[in-house]
Amino acid sequence: MKICEQLEPQKVFSFFEEICQIPHGSRNTKEISDYCVAFAKSRGLKYIQDENNNVIIFKDASPGYENAKPVIIQGHMDMVCEKEPDVEIDFEKDGLMLYVDGDFLKARGTTLGGDDGIALSYAFAILDDDSLCHPPLEVVITVDEEIGMLGAEAIDISMLKGKKLLNIDSEEEGIFLTSCAGGLQADCRLPVSRIEAEGICYEIQVTGLQGGHSGVEIHKERGNAIVLLGRVLDSLSSEIPFAIDHLEGGLKDNAIPRETKAVILLESDELEAKLAQQISKLEQELKKEFQTSDPEIALLCKKLGQGKKSVLHRSSAVKTLFLLRTMPNGVQHMSMDVEGLVETSLNVGIMKMSQDMLLLCFSVRSSVTSRKYELANRLKFLFEFLGGEAVIGGDYPAWEYHANSPLRELITGTYRDLFGKEPKIEAIHAGLECGILSGKISELDCISFGPDIFDIHTPKERLSISSTERVWKLLVEFLKRSNE
Repeated sequence: MKICEQLEPQKVFSFFEEICQIPHGSRNTKEISDYCVAFAKSRGLKYIQDENNNVIIFKDASPGYENAKPVIIQGHMDMVCEKEPDVEIDFEKDGLMLYVDGDFLKARGTTLGGDDGIALSYAFAILDDDSLCHPPLEVVITVDEEIGMLGAEAIDISMLKGKKLLNIDSEEEGIFLTSCAGGLQADCRLPVSRIEAEGICYEIQVTGLQGGHSGVEIHKERGNAIVLLGRVLDSLSSEIPFAIDHLEGGLKDNAIPRETKAVILLESDELEAKLAQQISKLEQELKKEFQTSDPEIALLCKKLGQGKKSVLHRSSAVKTLFLLRTMPNGVQHMSMDVEGLVETSLNVGIMKMSQDMLLLCFSVRSSVTSRKYELANRLKFLFEFLGGEAVIGGDYPAWEYHANSPLRELITGTYRDLFGKEPKIEAIHAGLECGILSGKISELDCISFGPDIFDIHTPKERLSISSTERVWKLLVEFLKRSNE
């Protein structure tokens, strides 16, 4: 029996379960794109699949709605692939292991991909049901949103006739988003040189952090494992002489990294007791500081054995520690116009080290364009000063708020009538594709919403089943009322 067979709305969860069996991480979207095309073909629906794997599916209006203006339903097909350390999964080939826990749908030890598989599931359930009342539908499904909105940037939507767009890529039911920050990626590289050395190798890990979405949760003061590892190594360097062999941590630039590790070399095991003592001391400091945001934080130290290693030359080690200790990270500015809203931030989400290079990848966000570029320039200045470089890409615009929005009035009124609650209208610091798509269609009226999804971009991600049903009812009723 399928895991989601008994869940309501049945069609929505049936499509969601099918999607979860198809690998669809960013840059691995060909199979899920072809699934979208096969769906359209099997139902005789017109579709477009471009060279980037973006897909657009069209459906004519239901009887009585032929003269209504088209509605665009939009979401992205890629997901963030994160897992617990002990989980064996190849995200390039394997599907997810779903299970139900009370009101929540989860995946065992991995992200669920509710962001944004739920948008596809809603869209397919609507397209598949000929009993629903709706205007002409234009369903836009983009690729690689999670790594810079690359699909939205590349897609040609000039053939669309709709001026009302439902972006189903938000994670709090009852909150309707009307603007978002812009952003960019900064891939920063520092050349390193090495020398041969012999000694005792130890692996130091920062682990047990909650992580999270670097836009939605950047203000929650959750620990960044890359930043904390820099702090640990810097603190150790003042007490114990060591050389750096390897550094790595984080998987996505837009996910706050939960784990990272360093392999260091000590000249002799006589320093082992002092190393253990310092690690214990630092762990207690961090546990106290992060007792609310990251109560499971831990520092682990494991002896790997003796041998020869190609370790960082002292000059490279000094530059590396300098970077890890001084690079900007986290909230930089709060909005002076919207209380509690982050205006500008950045997140270092990936650290990799090769034989001759240290790579640090940042996600930069701001609702003020000049501050977005100012922050990128700070990174460029810092890395170039040390002999490295910062390559800027994935630049996307902010989505600006519009006071006059008939779409917003209709969908929030529908929500109010259905559930007897006042919806909230908010801005968000995370990026949404509405900004890019608004630049491609003049006078586009957008709204972003979705069901409750918690801890996205982490293995704790969970989708509320009851909320998914309520948002389904909202969608169906909204389309029924869109006969104009």
